[in-house]
Amino acid sequence: MFVAPVFTALEYLAFREFGVGTWQARVVPVASGLFAVAALAIGLWAAGGRRAAMVGAWLLSTNYVFVMWNRAALMESTMTAFIVAGWAAYAMTRWRPAFGYLAGTMVTLAWFTKAAAAFFVAAIVFDALLTLALARSARLRAVVSVDSPSADDASGAVATLVGLAASAACVVVLFVLPHWTDYRFYNWQMSVTRKPSYTIRALMDRISWLPFVQGFFSRMWAELVAASLATLVVLSQWRRASPAARVLVLWLLLGFVELAVHDAGNERRYVMLIPALIALTALLVGRTGTGDCLPDEPLPWLAVPIAVFLCYLVIGTAVRLMVLPDVVAGQLSQAVRLSVPLAVLCGVALAWIWRRRADRLVLGEWPALAVASLVLAIVAGDLAQFGQWAVRRTTRNYEASLMVGRLLPAGTLVHGKLANGLSLDNGIRPVFVGNHFGNYDDRTSRDDVRYVLTYASPYVGYEGRVIRDVLAAYPHRAIVARFEVTETGEGDRAVLVDKFGARDGAPPAPALPAIPASRE
Repeated sequence: MFVAPVFTALEYLAFREFGVGTWQARVVPVASGLFAVAALAIGLWAAGGRRAAMVGAWLLSTNYVFVMWNRAALMESTMTAFIVAGWAAYAMTRWRPAFGYLAGTMVTLAWFTKAAAAFFVAAIVFDALLTLALARSARLRAVVSVDSPSADDASGAVATLVGLAASAACVVVLFVLPHWTDYRFYNWQMSVTRKPSYTIRALMDRISWLPFVQGFFSRMWAELVAASLATLVVLSQWRRASPAARVLVLWLLLGFVELAVHDAGNERRYVMLIPALIALTALLVGRTGTGDCLPDEPLPWLAVPIAVFLCYLVIGTAVRLMVLPDVVAGQLSQAVRLSVPLAVLCGVALAWIWRRRADRLVLGEWPALAVASLVLAIVAGDLAQFGQWAVRRTTRNYEASLMVGRLLPAGTLVHGKLANGLSLDNGIRPVFVGNHFGNYDDRTSRDDVRYVLTYASPYVGYEGRVIRDVLAAYPHRAIVARFEVTETGEGDRAVLVDKFGARDGAPPAPALPAIPASRE
């Protein structure tokens, strides 16, 4: 409730109206994904015209990673939808500045859906303040050699800041302050202090992981290339780019910073970047006339590090795709050493060529046939990925949840993270044990919780060390049932364990499979 109040409220409404179950839990993220597609299309219409809107809607609505993550009952989908809506409303201030109030409100909702949206709050606040500063300071405009923003842009920036401040104040007064102790604990103790190390080495490691640790960019390499090119275009004309285009670039770059600072190893955190990648792609190939994505100025040398970083993402993804499709820990350093020098060479060369041949690197208005061909090729690749998924799709987790419901009456307390994941279709009450939070202190003494749901394969305690603490505290446990589940691939198994099996006359607990030495 205190980490994600907006998402929790929406899920509560879904459960109240439709009952508790898997598809009911997915109603909120599915609706969020559809909402994001519509919002992105409207924002692109305002920023780049109808063709750009159509390109963006097609690419986002068929993007394999985006659609699949919008099937999962996770808060990243809803957070991303509010981010998209905030950007779209900010772009729509070109039509009517009052849309800025909506933009600010959407940004507030994104933050209170998940605090990871802080990067986008920073992006839109920075751009709004920059727009206001340029509008009010002739001296600043002279220093940076830029024309004064339009009256609509300036009014839209004011409305956005007012909308953000007013909506945030309402939430703070009505929700945060009355629950300050809990809010601060869950959003600082859990979300900041428990994160990985913040040393320079750790940050560099997480940055270097971005193209390799997940197959995220491998599934949308064409969009990554196009978005990287569009980013450099906007940077080359930053002084006169529209606020919507500038925020897209900030969205992408600050999003990467967010990943590097907090967690580059979890694919679901990358979902927030997909709409930005697709919007930049749509502005590059789908614009009509002389829009934002037509470079007529050299790329500033200050943007060269960004060019090198984008080249690293593009080249690293290609390396992962062609040379090291299954990157493991031992191969990660090899992949980084191969990609870094190529990225530096390509980034510097691109910046040097850009200053002389920018007009040849990026076309003006793309022919309609070329746009349609590119979009259809990308969509076909995504549809092929959906086909691969359909062939190997299973319903094991859902069936395991139903089986647990046949074994245990509704309301039964069950320990474990897996109990949390398999609780939607059976009415059990999961007791989640987090790492130093969430029932952690009394995890080995909860005699009121008789059962444990955990993995037996890939190995015991696959969820984490804390579940092994629970199992070790009850040596006379007995396995009640085994289930086939889908977690890492084929052969995954879960077990329902009675912590007091021997006390009821049951035989001693069978030996569980040994934990791999690499996991100890």
